[in-house]
Order: sequence, then structure tokens, then C-alpha cells
Amino acid sequence: MIRWLRDWWHGAPIAISDAQWQAAEYPLVFLDRLSDEERQRLRELAATFIATKEWNAAGGLQLTPAIQLSIALQACLPILNLGLDWYDGWVGIVVYPGDFVIPRQIVDESGVVHEFDDPVLGEAWEGGPVLLSWFDNLNEIGDVSLVIHEFAHKLDMGNGETDGIPRLHTNMSVEAWTTAFAPAYKDLCRRVDAGEETAIDPYAAEHPAEFFAVASEVFFEAPDLLRDTYPAVYTQLCLFYRQTPR
Repeated sequence: MIRWLRDWWHGAPIAISDAQWQAAEYPLVFLDRLSDEERQRLRELAATFIATKEWNAAGGLQLTPAIQLSIALQACLPILNLGLDWYDGWVGIVVYPGDFVIPRQIVDESGVVHEFDDPVLGEAWEGGPVLLSWFDNLNEIGDVSLVIHEFAHKLDMGNGETDGIPRLHTNMSVEAWTTAFAPAYKDLCRRVDAGEETAIDPYAAEHPAEFFAVASEVFFEAPDLLRDTYPAVYTQLCLFYRQTPR
């Protein structure tokens, strides 16, 4: 598949069939909000994205065209109106069959090093690859878009620190962004600490960067929910992504 699409990128008369696109798009119901023109542009972005990134499978996964097309469509949706240069500076995508384990080390206050295995669904490394779990049945992971989540982290890293504030456009301000996001994050943390049910994934309370990534998921998958819950956050994401998915 990688060679096939790179040949296409260099001008060989090879195309992805409409049936392949439709099969990849069918489970991604949030793409139904796109106009015909937007869907065509998304397909073009996704094809170029596949051709210009390095793909690897891990854990015995068989990396298929269907997997690559699905991941690429989800990864490119946030940059539909931004452009592929927002994913410059790194090339690797590693796909695992289901969740996987990353060895961690932490040093406690006494200087003692603790090692442990951390099971994860995905992880984006600054300057490095994006690691993703693949599930043939998306219902296995519930109401989560781990691809959009991890690629939101990549966008967050675009201005250096992973802090929940991506590289903003010239018509945006850090002050307005913080005024929208900080109270929403504080509210979610309060609700999680109180044991309340939350409108969005409580994992967003782990860190402002996770709040941005989860909010980005909801922005594309359930925009009405985000607008009703945190309207100022929804407005800032409309400005950042240059989309109005409602």
C-alpha cells in the first residue's frame, strides 16, 4: 500500500477507487456533515498524507489499505481547512492491534526510580511518531476517536510545549483561548473530583493538553454536545480548525 500510494504521488496513473473510499468512510458517521466538495478535498488530503508519511505495523498487525485510509481520513479532518503543513516535522505512524503497553519510568521525591508498564490506546511523541491502536470494530473502544485525539496532540505540539494551546492563527489570541478553556477545564475537574457524570470524557481532566484533545474529538464527533456544554470552547475551536461542524 505504501509503495502503491507513493507511486501515485509521483505521477503514476493509480487511483484509490470510490468503493475503497466509501468503505473507509462508512463507519465514520461524523463525516456525513461534510459537503461533497469538502469530502473530495478530505480524500485528496488523506491520499497525500498516506503517501508522505512512513507507516509501520507492530504487534503482528497486518497493515491494510483499509486501515490506512480510515486513519488518514480521521487524521486529516482537523486540518481540512488548515493544510498538511500543520503535520510537518515528523513522519512516522505506528499501528498496533488493539491497546499496547509503553514502559515508563518515574522518579519520586526521594530520587527512587520506579518502572512500570502503562497500557495505552495511543500516544503522540514530540518530533516523533504517532502510535495508534487499531480496532476492526470501533464499538470496542466506545465513544472515543483516538485518531483525532492523538493528532490534536500533534497540533498542540506545533508551537513547542504540549499545553493545550496550539499555534493560533493571527486572528486569534492566547487571552481569548485561555478565557474560554481555563474555566471549562476547571469545571470539568471539579465535576470529576465530585464523582459526577460528565458530558465529555473525564480523561480530559488529566491535563489541559488532554482537555484540548478530548474537546477536539467532541468538536468533530458531537459538536452540539460541546457547544451546549462549553460554548466558548466550541467557538474557539471553530476559529482554530476553521470549521463549523454544527
